[in-house]
Amino acid sequence: MNDILPRPEPLDRSMAAELQQVIDTKTKPPGSLGRLESLGLQIGLIQRTLRPRIERPAILVFAGDHGIAAEGVSPFPQEVTVQMVANFIAGGAAINALSKAAGMTLEVVDAGVASASPGAAGFVDAAIRRGGTRNFAHEPAMTRDEVLQAIERGAARVRFHAALGTNVIGFGEMGIANTSAAACLMSRICCVEIDACVGRGTGLDDAGLNHKRGVLAAALAKHAASTDPIETLATFGGFEIAMIVGAFLAAAEARMTILVDGFIVTSALLVAHALNPAVLDYCVFAHASDETGHRRMLEHLNAAPLLQLGLRLGEGTGAALALPLLRAAVAFINEMASFESAGVSDKAV
Repeated sequence: MNDILPRPEPLDRSMAAELQQVIDTKTKPPGSLGRLESLGLQIGLIQRTLRPRIERPAILVFAGDHGIAAEGVSPFPQEVTVQMVANFIAGGAAINALSKAAGMTLEVVDAGVASASPGAAGFVDAAIRRGGTRNFAHEPAMTRDEVLQAIERGAARVRFHAALGTNVIGFGEMGIANTSAAACLMSRICCVEIDACVGRGTGLDDAGLNHKRGVLAAALAKHAASTDPIETLATFGGFEIAMIVGAFLAAAEARMTILVDGFIVTSALLVAHALNPAVLDYCVFAHASDETGHRRMLEHLNAAPLLQLGLRLGEGTGAALALPLLRAAVAFINEMASFESAGVSDKAV
């Protein structure tokens, strides 16, 4: 298995002192640009340069259906997934507006939507299984072969964009009931009780939330033996989540800066991190979602999000909103004068 997975390497920090010197000698007190300074340092180390750039930033939205939806864990019917994919293709979703505002290329990937999606520019049909995943209340959502195939197809999409020059990438998702899959992945990987992982998703009322908790608790008990990262992903995950796992690993392998979105995308990162902890070196956590459990995920990964805007939509919207901060981080490194070049006196030694 390890032979087919992308293999990101830990970040080379050999030039950290030199890059920090560049940052510290800009015309400002050291540290006064706060998180922008640490962002600039991280991006420079990822790109192995004193002059980091944002090139062809992209958002890849992976869509897939989930068999667990048959248990009534979402207030929306499963056909909403393919309807929203059509909305992405037509340009009418939030991620369309926000990626355009951020100047990001947007691609929509069918990872395994139950109904075939209409083809269009910016759409890729990479479906593993047209019916979506199986119902993990009764059986594993995917076979091991399906999971590995999904990981490889997600990695392939990242490599495609890397070949076009993309060096900053974010991932989004769409799939009715995918908060249920993410909650179970979180519970198993983070060793957290399911009640702390389960939220209202797309708007469950109290009765619906209690029902969802019961269904997922029973599923976790049924599949108590699934503990290996790939096996856990196969048991509870979705085709879109598995593709995002591959996308994370491939993006880190290609030394891209990765903008991490919300609850679903971070559940994929939990799996990717369990497979290769080096992936975290390349991640910038865009925001803290309002979906129950996301902050606990961030704590598990020791992550500090850039934004807290009360978002809980998914689609990669938080990643798109965070890109301007990355642009600012590289802009001050490249465009801000140093004390020497500006003829400004530095602090007394």
